Amino acid sequence: MPSSIRLLHNGFVRAILISNVCSQLGIWIRNFAVLLYVMEMTGGNAFAISMISVAEYGPIFLFSFIGGVFADRWRPKATIVWCEILSACSVLIVFLMLESGSWGAVFFATLCSSILSQFAQPSGMKLFKIHVRDEDASIGMSLLQTLFSLFMIIGPILGTWVFQQWGMSAALVLTSGLFMLSALAMLFVPKDQEASINTTTAVPSVLHDMADGIRYVLFKRDLLRLSLCFMVVGLGVGLISPLSVFLVTERLGLSAQDLQWITIPYGVGEILGGIITFMLASRIAPGRLLMMGLIVNGAGILLLGLSTVLWLTMLSQFLIALLQPAIFIGNYTLVMQQTEQAYIGRVTGVRTPLMTGAMLITMGCSGLLKQTMSLTYVYVLAGACFLAGFLMILPLLRHGNHMMSGRGEATET
Repeated sequence: MPSSIRLLHNGFVRAILISNVCSQLGIWIRNFAVLLYVMEMTGGNAFAISMISVAEYGPIFLFSFIGGVFADRWRPKATIVWCEILSACSVLIVFLMLESGSWGAVFFATLCSSILSQFAQPSGMKLFKIHVRDEDASIGMSLLQTLFSLFMIIGPILGTWVFQQWGMSAALVLTSGLFMLSALAMLFVPKDQEASINTTTAVPSVLHDMADGIRYVLFKRDLLRLSLCFMVVGLGVGLISPLSVFLVTERLGLSAQDLQWITIPYGVGEILGGIITFMLASRIAPGRLLMMGLIVNGAGILLLGLSTVLWLTMLSQFLIALLQPAIFIGNYTLVMQQTEQAYIGRVTGVRTPLMTGAMLITMGCSGLLKQTMSLTYVYVLAGACFLAGFLMILPLLRHGNHMMSGRGEATET
C-alpha cells in the first residue's frame, strides 16, 4: 500500500484533517465577512480596512514565540481544543455586541482568533511529531499544504457568498459553530501522553524556556540554516506580493482587470503542486523537495520580471505555484525531523515571525524600490532571495543521503 494512502488510515491524521477543514471554513468566512462588513460600514475607508490586517498579523509578532513556549509546556491536544472553543466563544461575544449596535467589535473577532492561533499552531506541530512517523512527516505536511492551497482558492469565494446571502450576524454564528466542530473533531485525537506534561519539581520560568528555545535554534546548525532559508524566502515573497498588477499593466501592456489571467494559473498550479507533492512525498527526500522548489521558484520569478508576453507570464506563475508547496513541505518536514519533541513549539515560535516579519518589511519597501529601480530589477532581487535560500541549505548536501533523506539527527556546533 502506498505510504500516502496508508497515512490516511492514521486516526490522528483523519481527525486533524477534519478539524482543519472546519477551522479553515470558519477563518475564511469570518475574514471575508469582516472585510466586506467594514468596507460597507466605513464606505471603503482605507485606514479601517488596514486595521483588519493589523488585527490579523500583529499577534504573530507579539504572541508567536510565547505561544510556542507554552505549546512545549502544556498538553498539545488540550491546548488546541481550548483554543478552538475560546475562538468560538469570542465570535459569539462579537455577535452579541454587534446586535447591540457596536459594529467596531468585529475587529475583536479577528484579533482574538489570531492570538489563539499562535498557541494552537505550534501545538499542532507538536502533535504531528508525536503521532506521525518521521518518514511520513513530509506526506502529512503535503496533505495539510494541499488543504490550505485549496482554501486559498475557494475561501474568498465562500466567505463572500455567505456574507452576501446571509449577512454579518449569520456569518459570525456560522463561524462560531465551525470552530466548535473543529474542537469536537480534535477530541478524537489520542489522549495527550503524561510525558508531555512537565512533572519536575522545579519548573523553569517562561523566560528561561524562551532563552532555551532561542539557544536551541542558534546552536543547531541545520535548524539555523533552515530558519534563515525560511526568512530569505519571506523577503523574496514580500518584495513581489504587492506588484502583481504592475506585471499586467507595465510589462504586458494590459489593463488592471486582466490580472485574473495570471492569478488563474497560479491557483491551479498550487492545488496541483500540493496533490503531486502528496503523492510523491514518500519517494522524494524533503531536502531535495526544498532545493527543487527554491530553484524553480527563483527562476520563475526572474522570468516573471523579464516576460513581456502573456503566455510566458502565465507559464511562470504556474511553475512557481506548482513547486511552491515543495518549499514549505520540505522545510517544515526537515525542521520537524531535526527537532526534539520537547522543543517543537519553541522552534515553530521562532520561525513563524521570522518569515512573516521578513515579508512585511519587504512588502513595505517594494513600492519604493520599484520607483527607484524598476519592476524588473525588483523581481530579479526577489529571485536572488530564493537563490540565497538555496545557497544557505547547500551545506546540508555534505551529509549526503543521511541528511537529504531527513532522517539525520540535528547536528550541534
